[in-house]
This record gives sequence, structure tokens and C-alpha cells, in this order.
Amino acid sequence: MHARIALIAGRPKIGKKEENLRKMEEFIKKEDADLYVFGELFLSGYRCKDELRDIAEPVDGESVKYISDLAKEKDSYIIFGMPLKEKNPKGLIRNASVLAHPDGKVDTYSKWFLPTFGPFEEKIFFDEGEEIKPFDTRLGKIGMMVCYDLFFPEVARALTLQGADIIVCISASPSTTRIYFERLLPARSLENTVFLAYTNLVGAQEDLVFWGGCQIYNPLGNLIKKMDYFKEDILLCDINLEEIEHARHVRPVIRDLRADIYLDLYNILRGKGGIKHLEEKS
Repeated sequence: MHARIALIAGRPKIGKKEENLRKMEEFIKKEDADLYVFGELFLSGYRCKDELRDIAEPVDGESVKYISDLAKEKDSYIIFGMPLKEKNPKGLIRNASVLAHPDGKVDTYSKWFLPTFGPFEEKIFFDEGEEIKPFDTRLGKIGMMVCYDLFFPEVARALTLQGADIIVCISASPSTTRIYFERLLPARSLENTVFLAYTNLVGAQEDLVFWGGCQIYNPLGNLIKKMDYFKEDILLCDINLEEIEHARHVRPVIRDLRADIYLDLYNILRGKGGIKHLEEKS
């Protein structure tokens, strides 16, 4: 199974939804691909702060419909970030990654881990995500993460254990954090033997400068293709999903997982002691 993925390092404008939608459309119509991926909060821009409440839309809002119509027109999948307004309970906004299918279906993932340190203030504006699952597509199962989620290996592992073939991480990473992301991306790919695609914003928004640098890794953590830093552009990459089976033969990390350790980690985090079953066997 082969797939062509288009990773877009774009520069959205803060609070300018219509302009950002048109920019997305321009990129999508430049190239043919099976999957197009835009960065975190691309619809709104990242540094919206108090404007988010007015900018956020529900999943059946006009902006998602606009992108969904493009997905139908191109017969392709489109992933992009947006502030998502919850209908139940009302009043909550989530930092979401949206997956528009060519048949009109729309899936969403809400960012689990919200950075609130240094220049980041996400917990002030967003509610945390509550569900982690991949979504069925004709390209295989696609799992989504958003930026800081990458620092928590449990997210990628949960997606992999539910059958994800491709994990897509959309991001708004400023230049000061680039080195951390480029250390973690191949690790998440290799430790789960999945394809991992990363798309980042590019350019300046207030005091943050995003480094772009879209890139994709194969299931053994090898870089397949990478974009130049600080460049607004589209990166096209063809992948062969059959590589996953080979990777899991030569590096069987999923086979060798032990379920016991997850309960033990839960107990450790809850302050209930160490790894009991390992202590008893030692």
C-alpha cells in the first residue's frame, strides 16, 4: 500500500480564519496527494489568546465544512489544527487536530498535554483532551498528536496499540524547541515501528518564531525526507505501508511489550509503591 503525503509548513495569520482557509486551499491545489497536513491551530494562528473564544468553531462549523469540501474535491484526506468549540459541555475549547475524509466524514483529536510554562499559556485557554484513538482511512489507520504530546511516549504507544500505521504530529514549535523535537521524532517512530509525519508552523507570531522543518520518518526511525528550516513550502513524500511488517520483524518492540508495566506505572504515579511484580521475581 503506497501513499503520497503532503506536509505543509505554512504561516497562518493571527485571527484571520478566511485568509488562512484560502492559504490552505492554495497549497492543496498546488500538488496532488493522498493526505495533506497543516500545523497546529493553523485555522486561527497560534497566538490568539483571548480571541480564541470568538474564533473557535464547532466541528460542524463553516471552516470545517470548507475544508471537508476541499477533501471531497481532491478525493484526499486533510489534517489541520484549530480551536474546537465543544457543544457538550458548552463553553469549553480544545486545541484540536481535525481529519477531513474525502467522503465527508470528519474526525477530531484534542491535545492531551497543554504546555503552560515559559511563553506557552495553553491551559489558560484550552481544556485537555480525553480520548486517544486512531481513525480508519483507505491509507490505513491514522493517529494524531499535537505538538507537546510528542514529549509523552504514552500517546504514540496508545495509538500504535490500537493499530495506527501513520502517526501525524501537528505542531507550533518555536525555534528554541527545535532540538528537542528532532530528538523525539525518530524515537517515537522507532519505539512504535510506525511512520511518523511532523508538520510545523513557520514564521513569526508576536514573540515566537516557528522553525517549520516538516519531516517524516519510516518505521525504523530513519528520516525519509525533511524540509529546509524557516521556509514556507510543501514537502511531498511517498511511503510504502508494507514497510511496517518488515520493521516489526527486525525490531519487535510491539511484540515484546509487557502489559504489567502499565499498571505498575499507574501505581507509581499514584504513590502506591514500586514495580511489585518485578520485585517478586528478582
